[in-house]
Amino acid sequence: MQRISRWFVPLGISLVVLTVVLTVGGPSKRVSADSGDAEIRQSLADFSELLATVESHYATDVDAREVLFNGAIPRMLRMLDPHSSFFNPEAYKQLRDDQKGSYAGVGMHIGDRGGSTIVVAPMPRTPAYRAGLRPGDVIVEVDGKNVEDLSVLEVSQRLRGQVSTDVRIGIERRGSESLLEFTVTRARIPRPSVPTSFEIKPGVGFVRIDTFNENTGRELDDALSKLKVERLEGLVLDLRGNRGGLLSEGVRVSDRFLDKGQTIVSHHGRASQERMYTVRRGNRGHIYPMVVMVDCNSASASEIVAGALQDHDRALIVGSNTFGKGLVQTVFVLSQSAGLALTTARYYTPSGRLIQRRYDGVSMLEYYSNPCSEGYRPQRDGVRLTDKGREVFAGGGITPDIELEERKANDFQWLLTRRYAIETFAQDYSRDHPDLAMGWDVSPDVLESFREFLVTESIEFDDEDFDANLDYLRRSIKRYVYDSAYDIEVGQRVYYELDPDVQQALDALPRARMLLEGGARLVAGLPSQ
Repeated sequence: MQRISRWFVPLGISLVVLTVVLTVGGPSKRVSADSGDAEIRQSLADFSELLATVESHYATDVDAREVLFNGAIPRMLRMLDPHSSFFNPEAYKQLRDDQKGSYAGVGMHIGDRGGSTIVVAPMPRTPAYRAGLRPGDVIVEVDGKNVEDLSVLEVSQRLRGQVSTDVRIGIERRGSESLLEFTVTRARIPRPSVPTSFEIKPGVGFVRIDTFNENTGRELDDALSKLKVERLEGLVLDLRGNRGGLLSEGVRVSDRFLDKGQTIVSHHGRASQERMYTVRRGNRGHIYPMVVMVDCNSASASEIVAGALQDHDRALIVGSNTFGKGLVQTVFVLSQSAGLALTTARYYTPSGRLIQRRYDGVSMLEYYSNPCSEGYRPQRDGVRLTDKGREVFAGGGITPDIELEERKANDFQWLLTRRYAIETFAQDYSRDHPDLAMGWDVSPDVLESFREFLVTESIEFDDEDFDANLDYLRRSIKRYVYDSAYDIEVGQRVYYELDPDVQQALDALPRARMLLEGGARLVAGLPSQ
């Protein structure tokens, strides 16, 4: 078994376990004694005898590899903690693709809609985009084989393949009576970790980081360069829903905003030496007010960035309590290209906070779903102080400096979501208006057209609910029309410009400036944590 690196693994923060990994690096050291080795050898002998007995005497044939990879090993790791995990060869390859920030395929987001696999959006400047695939296209065939009964994951796997090979995609398109077929040549598809960055108001930048992969630091540099960082008067850094990624890139992101020599994060464990990460390059004198947006799905590397900037009073944290993942995993490469991520240490923010949420005595479902539960308040494990003396707490993630009220969809919005009404209307509208100009907005006539569309589609609703949700409808229709008429990058920019939470983050910039320049006492109304 080969040890390749030390990683942080923020496993899924929803009902489905999703794996993202953070590299930390550094040597391991052997701590087991001879007596421990003897116990391990005896345990292996016992297990081998048990497995041999099962293989020899079970009523039907036994796939020993299946028993190990999908049974014994995952169950053993689950007994240790929620983040020690096993990756079979396919999952390990997916993990490596996520880390590299690219994969071989056609370049489009796909998803489930009523049991069918649909094109959510082709990525800009990719083979799927150039071939003419559109949002809302229903994928029914891949290379001549029907895929209507396959899951989204299975369809995705068939669309992937070797670079420069062709794949034929048969789709059903709204308004077209016959099956449309596209031959798309696969390519290396980048997955930008910084998909959106723009000047959201004069002198103020907005940067969205989706994950932390091998390219994040470089992508952030490019984004700040385009924003003319030397002239910035404020920055909103959006880490909402960011489940983590490479720690080395989380460190690089923190490094961009702090002063040389400041601590970013440290970690240590029984079998690993303490290691401290400090700022090497620094902000180079580019200091401006910052707001960092987080939510219950911000985990691991996101929490490291938010914790470092909060502890050093470099930025105000805005949103809701983060997930609370502070365990370090070391990844070992096993035979047949499988991987084992084993918890080997804990990490601490600059003020000495361990932010790991408690997981003893709770189910995996409860552990992963609790942070986003209504009224959830994590258990705290002690008070720490920021550089300027503000109180922050250990345990249970990062508590925001300014807590935003959670926005939940109402019944009318859920109805439209379940029926994919806004996305479908936007696709029809952009098809019927092929020369849609940039700057287009949702007029009263467009809203009435959408009302008529709901009637045509037999989607039952009350006029009172429609009128009570006009702001929501304007934001959503505009976003999806731009997605369909232009590309997902344009749609995302429109979405963030209209996001009410982003507007509250912008409103917090004056308080961030007061914290940066004058200290905690001058930040009017800023609650003590």
